[in-house]
Amino acid sequence: MSNNTIKQPALWVLFITIAVIIGLDQWTKALATDLLQYGRPIYVMPVLNWTLLHNYGAAFSFLSDQGGWQRWFFMIISAVVSCAFVVWLVRLPKEQWIVRFSLTLIIAGAVGNLIDRVSMGYVVDFIHFHWQDKYFPAFNIADMAITGGAGFMLLDMFFGPDASDKTEADEQAVKAGK
Repeated sequence: MSNNTIKQPALWVLFITIAVIIGLDQWTKALATDLLQYGRPIYVMPVLNWTLLHNYGAAFSFLSDQGGWQRWFFMIISAVVSCAFVVWLVRLPKEQWIVRFSLTLIIAGAVGNLIDRVSMGYVVDFIHFHWQDKYFPAFNIADMAITGGAGFMLLDMFFGPDASDKTEADEQAVKAGK
C-alpha cells in the first residue's frame, strides 16, 4: 500500500483528536484524585495498580525535589514546545501523516500535563505498573500520548517514506568521503 492510498486526516480532525486526548487525560486524573487515596495502591491485576501520586518534576520525577523552580521551568518548556509543535503541525504537508499524528499525540500530552502544572503545581499520575516488588514510575494518559507520539516519530524516521532516501544519501556521502 503506497503512502498516497492512505486517507490523510484533515487538520481539524487532528485538533479534535488533541482536544479528546486532553479531555480524557483531565477526566481520568480527576477520577483518580476523587476516588483514590494518595499513595495507597489499588490492586487492578498482578502487574498493575491504580496509585494516586503527584509528580513535581518531569518524566520519572526528574528534578521533583528542587524546591519549586522546576514547576515554572517545566511550564515554560511545555508551553513553548507545544506552540512550536502546533506551528510545525499546521505547516506539515498532509502526506507526512505519521509525523502529523506524532505531533498530535505529543501536543495533547504536553498540554494535558501543562494544565496540571498551571492549576496545581504538579502532575497527577495514577497508572502504576510493577513486577513483584519493582515499580515502574507512575504515569497518566498524557504521558502515554507523549510516549506514543515519540514512538511514531521514531518509526517515521527509520521506516517512513523518506527513510530510504536518507539511507541512500548517507551511503553516497560515505562513498564520496573515501
